[in-house]
Amino acid sequence: MDESAIQRHSSGWLFYVKAAFAISLGLMVLGIVWLPTDRWIKGYLVMGIMFVVGSTITLAKTLRDDHEARRLINRISDAKTERLLKEYTE
Repeated sequence: MDESAIQRHSSGWLFYVKAAFAISLGLMVLGIVWLPTDRWIKGYLVMGIMFVVGSTITLAKTLRDDHEARRLINRISDAKTERLLKEYTE
């Protein structure tokens, strides 16, 4: 595979994404802990956050996988077209 076709994220971007996720999740949990309400309500909110985080990760992975699959299909299609054009011009 051509190395120039592989796009990688910078280390700064990876740090930002991981830090933003950790900080937002941590502050949300801290806010729930300090919330002046009963434990069962706090537990319900924590379960909701866990479900939202899990669903978000699943959605992001599914969308990325779908995008990568379409890119691969496009590359195969482009390669076939290029091969046909090359055979036609020879």
